[in-house]
Amino acid sequence: MTTNDLKVFITNRDSQCDECKEGLGRHAWITLEGNGRDVCLSCADLDHLVFLPSGDAALTRRARKHSRLSAVVLKWSRTRKRYERQGLLVEDKALTIAEAECEADAATRAQRRERAAVLRKELDQEYVARFAARIRDLYPDCPEGRENEIAEHACRKYSGRVGRTSEAKDFDPDAIRLALIAHIRHAETPYDELLLQGHERHAARARVRDTVDTILRAWKG
Repeated sequence: MTTNDLKVFITNRDSQCDECKEGLGRHAWITLEGNGRDVCLSCADLDHLVFLPSGDAALTRRARKHSRLSAVVLKWSRTRKRYERQGLLVEDKALTIAEAECEADAATRAQRRERAAVLRKELDQEYVARFAARIRDLYPDCPEGRENEIAEHACRKYSGRVGRTSEAKDFDPDAIRLALIAHIRHAETPYDELLLQGHERHAARARVRDTVDTILRAWKG
């Protein structure tokens, strides 16, 4: 880990996002911004990443190499009085590539099955299907199948996911719109590359806002 790494912290206390004001509860996943502001993963634009626990150095090294954007996950140890590394947040595609490269390793294959099992537990399939249907209803020209991808990412249960807010549970149009904006920003614009180049996230969002708005209008039909 270097001083330039993006860092995500697992809290030991009740937390609230200082940007969206969402209550995150204990053991929330947050980033820290200027003046000690707690920011949830959704507001920090890191909620599309997946968690790779520490333990397999080769898999971690390869996933990080293939991921354009990554963040080190840290948690405070009360016994050791220091932050300890829990793992890495990486892009899902990067992890898939890294796992394929490690496929000859039986332990890695077991870890992949374990990750898939955890993911299945994270997703309430009925809720995800309803969320996806609501996306298709509000944005009928969204590319075929994309609503399922957006819904699954939005509805994962760890802190900060847009899809887990109370508004999203009621399929509020504003919550649906936020989920689409987050997806478009990462999937359809150079937003991640701007972050890697050192642009502050609000400035990077401003750079891609017109593109996001244009795509969102096109998907709305």
